[in-house]
Order: sequence, then C-alpha cells, then structure tokens
Amino acid sequence: MLSGGSGTRLWPMSRPERPKQLLSLTAEETMLQLTARRASGDRFTPPIIVANAFHADLVEEQLALVDQGVKALILEPIGRNTAPAIALAAMAAGGGSEPILVMPSDHVISDVTAFHAAIEAALPLVNEGWLVTFGITPDSPEIGYGWIKIGEEQLAPGVFRVDRFVEKPPRDRAEAMLASGDHAWNGGIFLFRADMYLGTLSVFAPEMLVAAQQSMDRARREGTRIFPDAESFAACPADSIDYAVMEKAPRVAVVPVSMGWSDVGSWDALHAISNPDEGGNVVRGDVVAIEARNCLVQSEPGKRVALVGVQDLIVVASGADVLVLPRGRSQEVKKLIDAMQG
Repeated sequence: MLSGGSGTRLWPMSRPERPKQLLSLTAEETMLQLTARRASGDRFTPPIIVANAFHADLVEEQLALVDQGVKALILEPIGRNTAPAIALAAMAAGGGSEPILVMPSDHVISDVTAFHAAIEAALPLVNEGWLVTFGITPDSPEIGYGWIKIGEEQLAPGVFRVDRFVEKPPRDRAEAMLASGDHAWNGGIFLFRADMYLGTLSVFAPEMLVAAQQSMDRARREGTRIFPDAESFAACPADSIDYAVMEKAPRVAVVPVSMGWSDVGSWDALHAISNPDEGGNVVRGDVVAIEARNCLVQSEPGKRVALVGVQDLIVVASGADVLVLPRGRSQEVKKLIDAMQG
C-alpha cells in the first residue's frame, strides 16, 4: 500500500502533516483504513506499507484501530515517486515469486467484490510472469487521468494485452477514447510477482534498482519499521512505475473492471461519489444549510458552517482556514496553495 502522497488538492483538510489517506473523507474510517480492509482475509498477507517517515505513528495507530497488523512499514526518507517505492516493497516482500498487489492508499473502491474477481482473473497470468494493471471502465472524458488502450489480444478470460499507455489527454482526445470503447482509465493499481518487477527494473532502470537495493541493505529496522538508508535512497532516480516499467516491459496485461473506483482527487470528485441529501447537498460535520442546493460542505469538529440561499458551492472549514469556491473549479485549489506559498 502506497501512502506517500500529500493530497494537496483537498486543502485545507489535507495537509502535509495529515494527508488525505489519513483522513475520514468518504466514511467514518480513513481512506488508509478502508484500503487495508479491501485487502484483508485469507487470500492476503498483512500489508507492506510505504509511507512518509513523518506519518509512522499515525499509520500504525490507524491500522491498529481496524485490527490490521503490518508485515512491514517502510518509511521513506525522501519521496522518489512510485517506481522506487514499489521496489522497496518488493524487496521487503522477499523479492521472490509471490504475487504482490500494489494499491494507492487514498482511492475509493465501492465494489470490492468486483475488485477481488479482477484479481482472481489476473492471477494465472501473474504467476506466469506477466505484469498486470487494472483498467477502470471510464464513464466520462476525464483529462486528469492517464488512459490505457486495451489491446485486441485476449490472454485469458477478462485479461488483455496492453496496447499502450496514454498520457493525460486533452479533452477532444479523451472524448474520442471514451467513444471508442477500447480504452480504460489508469487507476494505478498493479499485480505482479516481486521477482518479475525487480527483474524488469534491472533491465529498464538499473540505477534505480541498485540505489533501492543499497538503501534496503543499509536500512535501520525497529520491529516492523524499516528506515531505508537516506543517502542511498537520495541517489535513486525519481520516476513513476508507468514510465520506468509498465510502458517498457514486454509482457504487460490489463484487466478492465468496473468497481466504483475514484481517486478522490478533488472536492468535486468527493461530491460526485457521495450520497447527497434531497437538496443535492453533501455535508459532513456541524452544518446548517437553509435553501442551499448542490453544495459540498465539510467542517471539522468544533466548527459550525451555516449557509443560506446558495447553490453549487464548495465550503471546507479546517483549522484556521476556510475554503470557498464554486463547484466545478476545485482543481484550482492548487493555484491557491501556490499563491499562499509564494
């Protein structure tokens, strides 16, 4: 489980000291806790978590609250994107032929049964050495995600060879891909054998593999906590798994799946996946809304938010900060953060 993201687009609730995966945004439980539950039971081992060293205590506390032990908690001294983080996890898993499921810890999957069925469909090919990604059935021409073109070659029931990965597209290209019916969103969830992933890194990103291996060889260990050596890991090239591995490897497959997935990448996305009241409002916390329609309102304990006669607003009160903006423009939160830091 990858837990290194900062979730800045969900400011002011998501902050560096408590990013979105450690927040209760979609349910009473945090996104990290919900992700852990998604991969619990007989078929799964306890998780390996890769997280920011600053969040070690919070991660352990939250998992303990849902009775979820960890196999290892790898605490990155510095962020180096997903490919090195997954390399550390593959090494902590033993680097052998056991399949490892890679999941971001800040996504929503409402149909866990469909997700587990997709995993089962992928496993025979994974055991043969294929690298598998899960393609999310798209329902809109989303320009904020990468896309996957599903190849015509069916490798197993429900599993296809990847034709190609597509960068975040412009609107017209996204509309064409949605209409074509042979593309999926890239949800950033993967399944492969640890040894096949590390072997692919040795071919296409050898410097990354060497730096990651050195950082683990020199790591400090405290119980289940692993502190990779900072100097070795700092020498590691920063790259995503898509660039470093999936776009280059020869045997990459995709399982298209509709499983109620969202990356909850903005306040608008949170509104879209939530159950609104009869006025179309999604509220969490101490909120009084009179003649308000289609608003998203979130407040922390101890903060009351009152709205009268407004519509299509996002209002978030957290700490000393209050965010107000029209629905449909929540991607612009990043502009606010840049302005405040500038």
